[in-house]
Amino acid sequence: MVKTIIINPGSTSTKIAMFDNTDCLLNKNIEHNNSEILKFHTLIEQEPFRIKKIEEYLDSEGVDLNQIDAFVGRGGLMRPIPGGTYEVDTMMVDDLSSGKFGIHASNLGGIISDYFAKKFNKKAFIVDPVVVDEFEPVAYLSGFKGLERRSVFHALNQKAVAREALKKINKKYPESNVIVAHLGGGISIGAHKQGRVVDVNNGLDGEGPFAPNRTGQVSVMSVVDYIFEHNVDRETMRKKITQTGGLVSYLQTNDLRDVEEKIDSGDKYAQLVFDSLVYQISKEIAKQASVLNGVVDLIVLTGGLAYSNLLVKALSQKNKWISNVVVIPGEMEMQALNLGAQRVLTGTEDLKNYQKESEALANAKRI
Repeated sequence: MVKTIIINPGSTSTKIAMFDNTDCLLNKNIEHNNSEILKFHTLIEQEPFRIKKIEEYLDSEGVDLNQIDAFVGRGGLMRPIPGGTYEVDTMMVDDLSSGKFGIHASNLGGIISDYFAKKFNKKAFIVDPVVVDEFEPVAYLSGFKGLERRSVFHALNQKAVAREALKKINKKYPESNVIVAHLGGGISIGAHKQGRVVDVNNGLDGEGPFAPNRTGQVSVMSVVDYIFEHNVDRETMRKKITQTGGLVSYLQTNDLRDVEEKIDSGDKYAQLVFDSLVYQISKEIAKQASVLNGVVDLIVLTGGLAYSNLLVKALSQKNKWISNVVVIPGEMEMQALNLGAQRVLTGTEDLKNYQKESEALANAKRI
């Protein structure tokens, strides 16, 4: 038996789970109201508060943390590294705490798992953080030297659903080519080539299709002109691109169900926006198919939008010429974090070192 505690912090919640091998024994979403969170000036100041909430919940469930083999946190914004399971070390905690690579609630995952591991003399891991970078050299060039492309995407869920979908056709992830479309508030569509995500759009920064909250890719000069014409500051522009773009910009909602209701009531503009969403997602899927030279074992649709039968039907129809489409809606983050730890603890996958892997990748990029 291998037991893990999974820690997945979000902006206003902390998801906790306990697994025995692959059996989920506990699963709780501890919600934090705004008044609790707003007491803290920085993200890192929330650490003791969140630890206390976790301890109170696990104590109420009678969990003996001395019997846990590893504490596994969701990986946050830090140095780019290849995919895999990493032991949390001092360098990683320093990077996550400093915010030098970005501030996100997921940064607390590695920090809090490290706290519990040290307290109970156990192991602390993270698995496939959002900064997973497995690009091939040609994928970095943007056309503007000094502004190279970045690999930032839903790595944890993309890799997990790729493995899960391939089981349906009796294929293994390291031996297969898969396109995974994570369709959520942001959209990332990755080309998985024999276990490595060799290209993916950076939906966080505005690459790829528009999404419920995000603009997606627009003309660079039109953005430059907009900034100068409207005298827009950096933070305002960031919010327009990452929070009020996409469906919000066109239809004042980030909920696809609202869009479908408008379509059902005969709203032709809502239909046009929906059709464009399908169009843009499909274009990105086709782009990633070209990265894989047209050899695609499966296309996987995942994320919250994959619960929409209307969207899934449209995407499946439009992309069936590339490969068969498998739908795994929602996300598998808690299971994926556990499985990453389980693979290491049972010896089926090597544990990776953060400093070694990040330095090796940085040196490779300089070539």
